[in-house]
Amino acid sequence: MALASESLATLRGIVGAENVLTQPEDVIPYGFDGTAALKQPAECVVFPRNPGEVAEVLKFAGQNRLPVVTRGSGTGLSGGSVPVKNGIVMCLVKLDRVIQLDEKNLTILVEAGVVTQKIADLAAAAGLLYPPDPGSMKISTIGGNVAENSGGLRGLKYGVTRDYVMGLEVVLPDGKIVWLGSQCVKDVAGYSMKDVFIGSEGTLGVITKVLLKLVPQPAAKKTLLATFARMDAAAETVSAIIAARIIPCTLEFLDKITIRCVEDYAHIGLPLDAEALLLMETDGHPAVVEDEARRMEQIARQHGADAVVVAQSAEESARLATARRSAFSALARVAPTTILEDATVPRSELARMIRFIQEVGERHRLRIGTFGHMGDGNLHPTFLTDERNHEEMERVEKAMQEIFDFAIQLGGTITGEHGVGLAKKRFLPGAIGGASLDLMRQLKRTLDPGTILNPGKIFDL
Repeated sequence: MALASESLATLRGIVGAENVLTQPEDVIPYGFDGTAALKQPAECVVFPRNPGEVAEVLKFAGQNRLPVVTRGSGTGLSGGSVPVKNGIVMCLVKLDRVIQLDEKNLTILVEAGVVTQKIADLAAAAGLLYPPDPGSMKISTIGGNVAENSGGLRGLKYGVTRDYVMGLEVVLPDGKIVWLGSQCVKDVAGYSMKDVFIGSEGTLGVITKVLLKLVPQPAAKKTLLATFARMDAAAETVSAIIAARIIPCTLEFLDKITIRCVEDYAHIGLPLDAEALLLMETDGHPAVVEDEARRMEQIARQHGADAVVVAQSAEESARLATARRSAFSALARVAPTTILEDATVPRSELARMIRFIQEVGERHRLRIGTFGHMGDGNLHPTFLTDERNHEEMERVEKAMQEIFDFAIQLGGTITGEHGVGLAKKRFLPGAIGGASLDLMRQLKRTLDPGTILNPGKIFDL
């Protein structure tokens, strides 16, 4: 049933009538996130404007046993911000202040609703770099990035969102506002509580402010694009680059299906007969960049690259990078439903995992394009399907189960950066084991005894 009129009146009193949506035509965009085939109509969407209003909404929700699902821009890829029946959607996009860019301490303090690209742009204007660069960074909010512990193309060299979070302001389910972490580079006073909330997918608390570490902007960058007739040769190239003690800032790949879709979409000039493509980028001191680019080109050719293109300008670098950054958009044009999945294996098992994905696609008569972060073993098998075709979707489900089972068998995991949410909840027990799952449940019960925050996501109690 819908929220009672008394509840809606209270919420309007907390955040203002203009910041509460209930009409069906107004709440449609909040009934889903970026995950295909997962949706639930939203009944009430509230837009708090400050942490105090977030706290009051949570207090009211707790007192009335109303579930609360937090969201930012809704770009998540695991169903984490899909609404819950008879609940409240709390959208934090109005908490969008940049509070302080501290160039002396190389930090930036922002509210949770600030778009990630804005943080990157502000850092760049100051000659600094915010390294995490998820594919959705032009529209995703930093609060969502922290809640999902988002990765990106630069993860191999620079790490993921967790590596740049120095402090968090979090509103707990009972409405208490806490600050976790500090401005200090070194701080081991007590448990690292901020890390409990990073990647917790909105199930333990609501992140309202984030203190992020910035780094000096690299002086130079070089981009290379290599194509291969065999996927194994591309994987061997990646292994050889790492073995040569080179850690590129980007080491990405596309398989043959994705190459063809990207070329049809972006017209970059990619060879349509290539089995695999590697996008390689190195950054840092100009002399180091030149040396690493030369060595990566040499390694790629030694391991069977058909061609290696080295960008000679920033414009050409951007054009080559389009081959990887447009992969999802290119694949999404091919079929009515695009299911972008996420599995990670040790780098030594990449070729084996990719071959298995291709074999699964053939066996289940499915079209699967695979791309991802080959440098850190994170693959994105992408199903090109139609959710209206129930028989085909059954085959998709079977294929996904086999892919995740095989990833675990190889020592991998079911998600490297997208999170669990609703989409992968059924795979989690096999990935982490019963004891770990029980510990997570215990933590959830302790911090959220009323089970109001994002119930049913990640695991069931």
